[in-house]
Amino acid sequence: MKALLLDQHETLSASIRDIDTSQLPDGDVIVDIHWSTLNYKDALAITGKGKIIRQFPMVPGIDFAGVVHHSEDPRFHIGQHVLLTGWGVGETYWGGLAEQARVSGEWLTPLPQALSSRQAMIIGTAGFTAMLCVMALEQGGVTPESGDIAVTGASGGVGSTAITLLSQLGYSVVAISSRPDNRDYLLSLGAKDILPVSDFNQPSRPLEKQRWTGVIDTVGGTVLATLLAQVQYNGTVAACGMASDIHLPATVMPFILRNIRLQGVESVTVPSAKRPAIWQRLQKLLPDSFYQQAGSEIALDQVIEHANKLIKNQIIGRTVVKVS
Repeated sequence: MKALLLDQHETLSASIRDIDTSQLPDGDVIVDIHWSTLNYKDALAITGKGKIIRQFPMVPGIDFAGVVHHSEDPRFHIGQHVLLTGWGVGETYWGGLAEQARVSGEWLTPLPQALSSRQAMIIGTAGFTAMLCVMALEQGGVTPESGDIAVTGASGGVGSTAITLLSQLGYSVVAISSRPDNRDYLLSLGAKDILPVSDFNQPSRPLEKQRWTGVIDTVGGTVLATLLAQVQYNGTVAACGMASDIHLPATVMPFILRNIRLQGVESVTVPSAKRPAIWQRLQKLLPDSFYQQAGSEIALDQVIEHANKLIKNQIIGRTVVKVS
């Protein structure tokens, strides 16, 4: 089987290799992988720009979709279509940028009947995380009638899916982007306006004019701190990324004077029992047009090149990988 293998001796190396299936790690289900994705986390791992992987050799790829080849888990049968996101796959456990994977059945989710494997990977971890962020806003009491929602990193996988989901649910969405050339793309997803990130990446006062009833943030840092200072009374912010900075130069003022909520969102270890319902909701909310405009397709041997492009912010939306 072919796989993208990362190894490190003095320096990091990434290459397509022929791997014997006996080298696959332990697990009770073997999946023939048809589609995978290229996420920002994958790009950090492949390029060595982030300390994502600490044990080598490693097959990256935090998402995959395919068909069960062999199963010792009674919940899954040969020929069944499944998907996987998270669980440390592609980070601490061999992942989806390979023709096969052997994993724990506990990590697999049955593919919704109305969703193709390719569509599932256009959604992927990014879309799954976006849905969790939208649910965090809902749980915080943010409704379509409440006011504007700001989405940062709007051209990326999480941001573009979040804009689409919020728009489908009737929310008024303002996209915040570092790429003004993507204006038409973001409007087509459902954003009502696009603002440059430069409006938000300078230090702000502890409290600014109230502008947002909710925020979905993927970048962290000064941008998140500025948005917190602008959130309306009783608003909710869902933070799921650190593309700009891990530090948060904010004050407690918005929390203690405006009663706002900052909700962290992580998608890696969402319990298996909760995942099917989240995927069903994604399948129902995302229109057919989303899959046509939110994804580009590459082959396994193009992943390394595209990982470098993703790190340089040269990729729009989601990138799906046709594995086999």
